Amino acid sequence: MAIAATISAPLTSPTRRTLAAVNTLFPHSSRSTLPTPQRAFKYPNSRLVASSMSTDAPVKTSSASFIHRGEAGFLHFAKYHGIGNDFILIDNRDSSEPRVSPEKAVELCDRNFGVGADGVIFVLPGINGTDYTMRIFNSDGSEPEMCGNGVRCFAKFVSQLENLHGRHSFTIHTGAGLIIPEVLEDGNVRVDMGEPILKASEVPTKIPANKDIAVVKSELVVDGVIWHVTCVSMGNPHCITFSREGSQNLLVDEVNLAEIGPKFEHHEVFPARTNTEFVQVLSNSHLKMRVWERGAGATLACGTGACATVVAAVLEGRAGRKCTVDLSGGPLHIEWREEDNHVYMTGPADVVFYGSLTL
Repeated sequence: MAIAATISAPLTSPTRRTLAAVNTLFPHSSRSTLPTPQRAFKYPNSRLVASSMSTDAPVKTSSASFIHRGEAGFLHFAKYHGIGNDFILIDNRDSSEPRVSPEKAVELCDRNFGVGADGVIFVLPGINGTDYTMRIFNSDGSEPEMCGNGVRCFAKFVSQLENLHGRHSFTIHTGAGLIIPEVLEDGNVRVDMGEPILKASEVPTKIPANKDIAVVKSELVVDGVIWHVTCVSMGNPHCITFSREGSQNLLVDEVNLAEIGPKFEHHEVFPARTNTEFVQVLSNSHLKMRVWERGAGATLACGTGACATVVAAVLEGRAGRKCTVDLSGGPLHIEWREEDNHVYMTGPADVVFYGSLTL
């Protein structure tokens, strides 16, 4: 597999600073362009070729022409991120089967020997009357039901593919059901994430329900420590914790995600494994969250996790129905509306670069 990655989009300020620092190593260049390095993949008969990395080409809708190019033997893709949760987006509208296998997705997501991403997302033809179908392979090759940050990236990618402008929305079939994103005038994406699932057996979790059909602030022993957890599904399972024995309010920056995250994910009470959110309450409308994602590990953001966190905060009486949730990659705005019981997520999604790989 050969990969040619070409940046042709303006980058966010942290990336600009990074590339500016790199440019000092190559003072001969009059543009923000790196030389063409070549490096062997760890996979047989594979190589990575990164080239033409420019920061001065503005994003235009015509950039979609790159994705549309029909060169035989090549698969074109776009790299997007939603507040740091990053994905490889593939235009798969001509087939109902993903053009990349789960095994190849693992290779592509490798941050040292591949493109680097938390997952690979496919835009497939819609089914059951929807406009599109979304599927995603995580960086470990597993397939989640849905991804909140990923669906915002999906929406912006489709907007570019279809040359859509202004405020618009469409319907997406996912493993979690119908999802409706709306691209707003300011470029942010609001997503109707549907109703949260609270019934313990449908999350799913084996923890006994203690508040009607739901698991709310129940005790769960993980690695010898009692944690207080609330379980919510946004089409995918989440275990949310605000406190543990001896600490009624978590200081999330002190949580060792790499150590404790896998122990939650693979705990026996979660038959489908789980995403885990560690949450600190800053005010009635402001939460801070760190996440360990099922199949991806520690990530900078999780959209469904932010939604599940606000639901859990309301159920535990810790916050109101409309909150800003600070994640490592940036804030999301979440509202759990009482009138329709739906959760709405609003946040950005940005293109990083375009690339090609040989099939």
